[in-house]
Amino acid sequence: MFFRGSRYETIADAETVGRDGRAIRYKRMRFIPEVASGRSQRVRDDDRPDLLAYRALGDAEQFWRLADANRALRPSELTREPDRGVRLPNYGGG
Repeated sequence: MFFRGSRYETIADAETVGRDGRAIRYKRMRFIPEVASGRSQRVRDDDRPDLLAYRALGDAEQFWRLADANRALRPSELTREPDRGVRLPNYGGG
């Protein structure tokens, strides 16, 4: 269901039974990990989260790693302010 490299790839599946007796499968809660970071990347005027992730991590689909490292609930928060420094994760981010 989730693509390889997705933030939900390693999250365990769970199952419950609905009122009608049908099994309902879902992913368990994903908690944002604490991320060590000593590096940062400056936001450009025309940046979007995917462009920033490509420039910083080499993979546009890894924008969620930047959101995690910056405790951003919405990826758009990362690029709201041009010239802002966005923390980069030190773990497997491309």
